Amino acid sequence: MLHAFARFLPVFVAIAFLSSSFRSSRAEDVLEWVEQKWDSISSLYLQLHRHPELSMQEKETSRRVADELRQAGFTVTAPVGTYGVVGILENGDGPTLMVRCDMDALPVTEETDVEYASQVKVVNQDGTSTGVMHACGHDMHVTTVVCTARYLAAHRDTWKGRLMIIAQPAEEIGAGAKAMLNDGLFTRFPKPDLAVALHVRPDIPTGSVGVCPGPAMANVDSVDITMLGRGGHGSSPSETQDPIMQAAELVVSLQTIVSREISASEPAVVTVGAIHGGTKHNIIPNHCELKLTVRSYTDKMRAHLREAIIRKAKAVAQGANAPEPVIKYSEGTPSLFNDLELSDRVTKQLERTLGADKIVNVPPTMGGEDFSRYGRAGVPVCMFRLGTISQARLDRYKAAGIPSPALHSSKYRPDFEEALPVGIQSLTAVIQDLMKP
Repeated sequence: MLHAFARFLPVFVAIAFLSSSFRSSRAEDVLEWVEQKWDSISSLYLQLHRHPELSMQEKETSRRVADELRQAGFTVTAPVGTYGVVGILENGDGPTLMVRCDMDALPVTEETDVEYASQVKVVNQDGTSTGVMHACGHDMHVTTVVCTARYLAAHRDTWKGRLMIIAQPAEEIGAGAKAMLNDGLFTRFPKPDLAVALHVRPDIPTGSVGVCPGPAMANVDSVDITMLGRGGHGSSPSETQDPIMQAAELVVSLQTIVSREISASEPAVVTVGAIHGGTKHNIIPNHCELKLTVRSYTDKMRAHLREAIIRKAKAVAQGANAPEPVIKYSEGTPSLFNDLELSDRVTKQLERTLGADKIVNVPPTMGGEDFSRYGRAGVPVCMFRLGTISQARLDRYKAAGIPSPALHSSKYRPDFEEALPVGIQSLTAVIQDLMKP
């Protein structure tokens, strides 16, 4: 397993040769370095994959990243924002560029067939047990960024300026970027001129990358609504104020926000993901709880959806002559806007590095990413996407009439031996272009 990259190097070298008009010798140098260091690169990935940690619990991952950066020559500060890590490498006059990776995993029990699958389990607050898994590829992100930092530290003649590597906790709950910013990320340390990040995708073949200029990911809000009432016997509903009936009416009413208040040309999502109320067939409870996820791209649309949800919930309660509902917003993450000028520059460099045929136009998604907060803090940002599933596997899924396992799926398994070299090569090339000596 640790030497498996050797099987794929001829493929990458062939790509390099055939598309030499698009590539620099530096890109080939990176692949050669990856081959030489493959044992340690793959070892890092496998260690991270086998030992995932949930949001705000990334103690060992944080320690490993800090150690790696120190060994590479970075000045490291940790923790920043709970378990965040900041590594800075000064290399003459030039821009300050921030490169971010996220470290946390998900409460998902891994169901892949690899021998290095995560066996980690945790006990939930309700006493149930669940597995923990890097189902969103954050182990790929950390490995790519750390190994890119290693390469750049050993090849300082290829770039100039201040390289700022951050390993961020708690992206999955939308809290990590905020925690690091609140802990002085842009005041205790130099505020970057630019920031880049890489994120895996399960529907792009290995060897390819994707960029989405402008609006790339959505505003995300979690909403908890408790409809209140007066409980009683199920045989006498007229003597109660039924909160389950209110909740049922509200589920339907909420769907009219997007279908009847929002233009069909403007993306917006209001999804009721959970509803809980009652304990027995013949008991009308005192309350019923709903959990919503709400998505949009613009601040104006985000505000509209919030106002409409509150209005609809209150109207249902008023119609039932019931108490006003309790409405709580949490885990809010602003939309990600990839700076247009920076995205164009990143795209052109990726074309030169990999070849134009390896660049995929990625459409905006309704997923969320708290990398957006650094952009909201006044730093031009760009997150590009890395293909992680081999074309052969994608073809098999297509032939079977099923999509490849999505991010957050228990069956998501990146072909890391093919994807990591391209990720390190691409990220290195982008950084070198943005920090030209």
